Amino acid sequence: MHFLKYFLFSFSFFAFFYSSSQTIVSYSEADGLLNNYVKCVAVDPNDNIWFGTAFGVSMFDGSLWTSYDQSSHPLMLSNDIKAITATTNGDIWIGTDYGVNKLHSGVSGMTWLPFTTNDGLANNKVTSIDEAPNGDLWFSHSSFSAGVSVFDGSNWISYNSPDLPISGVCATSFSDNGDIWFASPLDGLAHFDGTNFTNYSANDGLLSNYSTSVLIDNSNNIWLGSQDGMTVMNSTANQFTFHTIMYTLPPPDTLNPVTEIAKDSWGRIWTTIYVGYLAEGGVAYWDGSQWFDFDHSDGIAGPNVKSLAIDSQDNVWVATTTGVSKISAITSSFQEIKNMSYYIYPNPSSNHINIKFENNSIAAIKLFDNLGKIVKSVDEINRSSTSLDISDFNSGIYYLQILVGNELVSQKIIVN
Repeated sequence: MHFLKYFLFSFSFFAFFYSSSQTIVSYSEADGLLNNYVKCVAVDPNDNIWFGTAFGVSMFDGSLWTSYDQSSHPLMLSNDIKAITATTNGDIWIGTDYGVNKLHSGVSGMTWLPFTTNDGLANNKVTSIDEAPNGDLWFSHSSFSAGVSVFDGSNWISYNSPDLPISGVCATSFSDNGDIWFASPLDGLAHFDGTNFTNYSANDGLLSNYSTSVLIDNSNNIWLGSQDGMTVMNSTANQFTFHTIMYTLPPPDTLNPVTEIAKDSWGRIWTTIYVGYLAEGGVAYWDGSQWFDFDHSDGIAGPNVKSLAIDSQDNVWVATTTGVSKISAITSSFQEIKNMSYYIYPNPSSNHINIKFENNSIAAIKLFDNLGKIVKSVDEINRSSTSLDISDFNSGIYYLQILVGNELVSQKIIVN
């Protein structure tokens, strides 16, 4: 595991602490995986892990493997699986270059029901399948002018050029308010509020127009992956932050092309990175202030990392072209340090946060927003308790950093 401090910000006194007790376990064809070339991964409501490979689908329940391909399930449209998702009701959907299939409730032995342009898909080439909060499924098409197809369980509709970028869509994500965000492979980012579409490009502040993935975090910031790294745009689209070095590469290379983004139950952002011309890649996560990364030297199955998904226990499942890996849940950074006894309350809060240490004196406090920017700093406190005024802050997740002697304490707080 490697540690990387985010390059745009200066952290004069703090660092997050992490648990080094996590393990990485890898699986291959020898263990029961259908094929080592794994392109996508999803987790169903029962924490079964589903892998889309170049030769069909594998499901792992933690002990046993089950495989599906065209020879055993002839209604599958292709063995080359480009996208996979598990819906909240347990259905499994796979995307291919020839349409999509649905396995009802993920039950072994059931039929993989096919859907193509004959049924309502805008295009048979599907690169991503994303479930909206209302249960609708959004199928992304990166083919020229294809846009997205939406299926509500009965009816299909589609959106494409000129509303969406002409280069198509490679991923979709959803804000809490129901707004929809689209990553476009050549044209940046698009936003749909249910009525109107708005497009964003490098001219508007994005790091790159060559987008690969998109995710909305717990504060409704938009994380947009691209061939040059990550753009984080706030919910009002007037503030942009860039992450270009999430994964450490051998000097002088720094390019971090993003292949996928996910978030865990703590709100930490995970991403997969692969640099084709170097045949180097890995997995990194952002804990609110800095990046940590993993690669094949840490036990990841291989450098060509394609995708990741996170189960209910915060285990991270990584798909590579040479097998799959499980990164065991990493203890949150927001833990007591060296058994210090302290209290931070109320949390959540709308006006103030009280901080009290029983046997230690607080030296300094810094508060960061979800983009990693310092929003409040108090130095030379030198007492065991204090109160922090947060009444002027927007609601959302913030990260409190407290210097106590020579030790540092980190705590996530919620402003409501």
